[in-house]
Amino acid sequence: MSKLNKLFISFVTIFFLLVGNAYSDKVRIGTEGAYPPWNAKDSSGNLIGFEVDLAKELCAILKHECTIVEQDWDGMIPALLMRKFDLIMAGMSITEERLKTINFSQGYADEVASLAVMKGSDLESLKTVESLSLSKKSAAKKTLDQLTKALAGKTIGVQTGTIHQNFLESGDVGNVNVRKYKTQDEVNLDLAAGRIDAALAAAVAFTDYAAKSKKPVVLVGPTFSGGAFGNGVGIGIRKGDNSSAVSKRDAKLLKDFNRAINTARKKGIISELAIKHFGFDASM
Repeated sequence: MSKLNKLFISFVTIFFLLVGNAYSDKVRIGTEGAYPPWNAKDSSGNLIGFEVDLAKELCAILKHECTIVEQDWDGMIPALLMRKFDLIMAGMSITEERLKTINFSQGYADEVASLAVMKGSDLESLKTVESLSLSKKSAAKKTLDQLTKALAGKTIGVQTGTIHQNFLESGDVGNVNVRKYKTQDEVNLDLAAGRIDAALAAAVAFTDYAAKSKKPVVLVGPTFSGGAFGNGVGIGIRKGDNSSAVSKRDAKLLKDFNRAINTARKKGIISELAIKHFGFDASM
């Protein structure tokens, strides 16, 4: 067989693989498996959590065959763009910055953030408003100034590549010492060990850790939302259009999963799963 024929056969094979994948009902969903109760692993290494259960429900509604793929958080969006999987369901908040690179479905759950300390910390006595929205910075200024003073000289732990890191490095609460970790589990362990003064993450990440570890973790200050903290958690999807069969599939997935989220919301599925995993209704 000539080199030209081999090249032609290879091209045709790749073309049909791409077209076949573009119209396949098989969907790969990326998650971290290290951000409980959103997504985690059990003692046998199986993926579990709110988003794992929700992904199965959404796929059942759409009658899609879905596979959930484990992926480190800091490589989540690059892996999506490289087509390692088709969707992201990993506690990923919908932010303007991320929307420059990928699309999002409508939000399916809210993720307010909170500072956490160990019981006995001098920050435990911090008194602020109960909730703080950064959608309007002018209205939040008084509380941000209060936090700037309280956190001066403190070391705050966060998972790298998160909205929580972005907020602490934005200057809204002064020049705090930010210590970055690969996973939320590492943040929790160093907080419990006293190697950091406080940590910032989703409030449910700390309450879940406290309940399972029996460590005296205390939430302090306000819960954070809006602005750098985004507009809820949604499914991350590549930006699709009508330029190719593969790109059309991405656009169709966005439409299909938005429809599935609407159905799951109306049936009370999202609320039930949120209460099961979070202990309260965090659905949107």
